[in-house]
Amino acid sequence: MSTDIACVVALGASNLTRGFQTVVSSARSAWGPDVEVLAALGHGRSYGAPSRFLFRTLPGIIKSGLWAELERRPPTATRGLVTDVGNDILYGFPVERTLGWVEEVLVRLGRVTDDIVLTDLPLASIHRLSNLKFLAFRSALVPSCRLSLSQVIDRSERVNEGIETLSAVHGAKLVRLDPAWYGFDPIHVRPSLWRPAWQQILGVHSQAKSDRGSMVESVKLYFLRPERRWMFGVEQCTPQSGVALRSGGQVWLY
Repeated sequence: MSTDIACVVALGASNLTRGFQTVVSSARSAWGPDVEVLAALGHGRSYGAPSRFLFRTLPGIIKSGLWAELERRPPTATRGLVTDVGNDILYGFPVERTLGWVEEVLVRLGRVTDDIVLTDLPLASIHRLSNLKFLAFRSALVPSCRLSLSQVIDRSERVNEGIETLSAVHGAKLVRLDPAWYGFDPIHVRPSLWRPAWQQILGVHSQAKSDRGSMVESVKLYFLRPERRWMFGVEQCTPQSGVALRSGGQVWLY
């Protein structure tokens, strides 16, 4: 993996959304104030299908404008992050389709970099779920889901096996999620551990702790408009030209 990165392409859902400022500030601290971060993320984000969270809908990651932007760019040292694969299990998509979407993004990222990180699923915390707790989380996060806990565990294990195979086939670095990162919530990394978790995923374990970013930057990043979304069913398009951050770095959101 390269140690001189100019661009980070980050794909994910709620964990990436919640920890995005940590990812940006960690990349900036490791690779300097000119680092660029292109991200396709969002609560409940699917890799291949439109996904709705409250009153907001986003296109699937493979349908986003991120890929056209990458094609326009000249070659540069890039690190890809492929995270938060599990949502499509809860949405009821077959294991084969979920893995097909993951493979598609690995192929597309492989056209711009051979430095790709792929995370697995938090199986240990999923295995610790009781049926009652699972039903509570399922109702709160994906109320349309009708899968049982045993079905979710079975599909998660099969997706995890597929992720291992895909990482080997496509030369991606497989990062296994540490069970210690999770608490009562079985699928979201605890906020107090965002920094060490994302440092490990991003591959910048030895970075200095001086660039933690600010609360203002965190809020700004959280509310940045992506290139395309629907709010209350109304499409909103926001052309991406790179948002320059006060502490350094630029962000494109899809």
